Amino acid sequence: MATTDFLVVGGGIVGISIARELRSRHPDLSVTVLEKEPACGRHASGRNSGVLHAGFYYTADSLKARFTRDGNLALRAYCERRGLPLNRCGKLVVARTSADHPQMDELLRRGAANGVELESITEAEARRIEPRVKTCERAIFSPHTATADPGAVLEAMREDAAREGIAFALADGFRRRRGDEIVTARGTWRAGYVVNAAGLQADRIARQYGFSEHYRILPFKGLYLYGAESAGPFRTNIYPVPDLRNPFLGVHFTVTVDGHAKIGPTAIPAFWREQYAGLAGFSLRDLVEIAGLQCGLLFSAGFEFRRLAFEELRKYDRRHLVSLAGELARDVHADDWRRWGRAGIRAQLLDVRTRKLEMDFVIEGDDRSMHVLNAVSPGWTCAIPFASYVVDAIAREASGRPSP
Repeated sequence: MATTDFLVVGGGIVGISIARELRSRHPDLSVTVLEKEPACGRHASGRNSGVLHAGFYYTADSLKARFTRDGNLALRAYCERRGLPLNRCGKLVVARTSADHPQMDELLRRGAANGVELESITEAEARRIEPRVKTCERAIFSPHTATADPGAVLEAMREDAAREGIAFALADGFRRRRGDEIVTARGTWRAGYVVNAAGLQADRIARQYGFSEHYRILPFKGLYLYGAESAGPFRTNIYPVPDLRNPFLGVHFTVTVDGHAKIGPTAIPAFWREQYAGLAGFSLRDLVEIAGLQCGLLFSAGFEFRRLAFEELRKYDRRHLVSLAGELARDVHADDWRRWGRAGIRAQLLDVRTRKLEMDFVIEGDDRSMHVLNAVSPGWTCAIPFASYVVDAIAREASGRPSP
């Protein structure tokens, strides 16, 4: 039987950041990351857009607002310190019609409340930043939005964690809890404290510890289309004003770390948790559970799941996806956007009592385990300060102090 003081389940950016924070605060205790894949970052952390968000989409009382701003600064500083690629390209948020202006004002209010630098600019000023942009009368520019390479960031963090003395048990996934023991694919572990950062499987693991009673993971599949143009077709990311009632930001242009452009993402309801391509990762258990949740939401969800689902399914049509992007920029033609990138799966948490998608981060735990149930976008941006928050919660539970 293997033993460790802290066992972190999940080797994505959140899991590794939590492991490093635990190691920093408890240098005399052992920390192990348990990862079911043969390498870290095979799921959301290695498949996300690479955008370092600035933190103006979220209400000031949310964890996302708090951690996105600080996470943007921390992750940009980490990339600079480690010599990792970083594209300081910024972001334009554009109005498709004048009906978007009130929501644009709300974004500016949120940005001010969150301490995020934003510039309210005219249509002419927007075109000076990005000559191809389309916007109605005005736009918002976010100078601190950037893009990085998710794979390079995660590998650098894994290397740092290993140098700091954190152990990695790869290709050794969590199977079940057995009393005080954890049965894995390769054996059995006994841990002083368990941290569940397992992403798509986090709710199932949490229920074995008595948590996530009212929550289920509802996966959404994200795809990007890549352009045929060489590097440099766009100077900055271009986003529409989002519908702030749901957690998705709409189809947009992302300028990658190497200067290329992509359109997306989709947010298509997936039918099993790891539905990346074809029948790979197929799970009948997932299919039955998720189909039941989706059917219930189609008829009763307060956030108009039926409309959202049908709109997203239309984005499987490449030409339709390109036409949506064409509302944001000039000279966007379907024939120039043909290559689909790797799919990512958003591990979106659903509250089955209210039938609503959770908009903010969610953790639950006690003095023996802590469970990260919802760390979706911008979880990659937020990972470093979010890890500190999780470890603070672990310390409170261990000492019996109430939450602030």
